[in-house]
Amino acid sequence: MKRIKLADMTWMEFDARVRDENPIVLLPVGSTEQHGPHLPLSTDVILPEAVSMLVAEALGAIVMPAVPFGYKSQPKTGGGNHFPGTISLDASTLIAVLRDVVNELARHGVRKVVLMDGHMENQWFITEAIDLALRDQRREGITDLRVVKLGYWEFINAETEAVLFPDGLLSWALEHAAVMETSVMLHLRPDLVRADAIPNNPPADFPLYDIFPFDLAPIPPDGVLSSPASATAEKGRHVLGQVVPDIVSALGKAFA
Repeated sequence: MKRIKLADMTWMEFDARVRDENPIVLLPVGSTEQHGPHLPLSTDVILPEAVSMLVAEALGAIVMPAVPFGYKSQPKTGGGNHFPGTISLDASTLIAVLRDVVNELARHGVRKVVLMDGHMENQWFITEAIDLALRDQRREGITDLRVVKLGYWEFINAETEAVLFPDGLLSWALEHAAVMETSVMLHLRPDLVRADAIPNNPPADFPLYDIFPFDLAPIPPDGVLSSPASATAEKGRHVLGQVVPDIVSALGKAFA
């Protein structure tokens, strides 16, 4: 039986897989960030790692150890970096880590890499890391490295959105620790969801501009930007049942 997790392989097993199969290697990129009173700080690691594992099972791919720290939580999408337990990286640090990891994979012969984002704030810094790593590899004469960046939530289609939000989606930015993440966590790790602490507050109301230092007054004290009260494990099961095969199909095309 082939192992999926890089961390569970010996170096010889990994080397043989790379040489014989040219596999896709997935790197979950998450964060350690507050997710309200009901979800764990590791939510943004658990979700992309779980999606990566399901995708890898379908594709015969390999999953790297997740990057557990991401770019700073932003008030309008994550509540903000001021919440205790939110451990974040400067942009330059995150870029450097991801650039080094992609370069190391390329050095070992990997030519198909996926950066599976689990934290909205990471997006542009993942892009920069990929751009710099591809530049590095071109200098080394490597021109056949292909890297895919994706956020698993971006694959949620209109049908699944209607299941999650029968009254309509308020805003993906305000969905932090709300219906989607809570539902998927109820499906995957109900043991980590504090069901009796799920809040039901009105959505945060932010101005269309930002002033720095940021005014913390519009941020709900519990860090949840819109109500997760309608979350269910069945909704979470539906999300994974839809996005995983769609990601598998997309990667099949990307690496064709």
